Amino acid sequence: MLQNQLKGKIDSRIKILNKLKENKTIFKAIDLVKSFLKKGNKILVFGNGGSATQSSHFASELVNKFYFEREGLPAIALTSDVANLTSIANDFDFKYVFSKQVQAIGNKDDISFGITTSGKSKNVIEALKVSKKLKLNTIVLCGKNVELFEKLEIDVIISVDSDDTPVIQEAHLFILHTMAEKLEKELFG
Repeated sequence: MLQNQLKGKIDSRIKILNKLKENKTIFKAIDLVKSFLKKGNKILVFGNGGSATQSSHFASELVNKFYFEREGLPAIALTSDVANLTSIANDFDFKYVFSKQVQAIGNKDDISFGITTSGKSKNVIEALKVSKKLKLNTIVLCGKNVELFEKLEIDVIISVDSDDTPVIQEAHLFILHTMAEKLEKELFG
């Protein structure tokens, strides 16, 4: 029985990964990030819970390294500054913990990269709205709920066709690792 459950879990992940083979938005996101990092812009990445840790993980791979030693890339995880997060949540509302940071440090043509498994995270949505107003490039990594992001005219929507949070998060990590590897190779050879 346990072996059958494990087989089912593995099979569901294989289906998701196979669907990603055809997902051209991953490469569209890589090209967008690469082109604006080359111009001196930075990437602001954010999310909640597991997506918060993936934001930090992705930013550190860009700033430090993925496979080889190289110059750092300008990436900031908006999830990492506890003072900012708690003061904004306390003084205003948790909905604004990322958007106020985007407003403070985001510049035109920077990349605003939201991660949300549900597609309903109010603070991620608010940050993307502010990013659009400030003319930042916008990317969202989400589950299968994409309608709101399409209405917001997010530049690149990378969707994982699932509503199972752990499955989505596992696919997100795979996508973020793929992005980090491709960016490192294409920018530093």
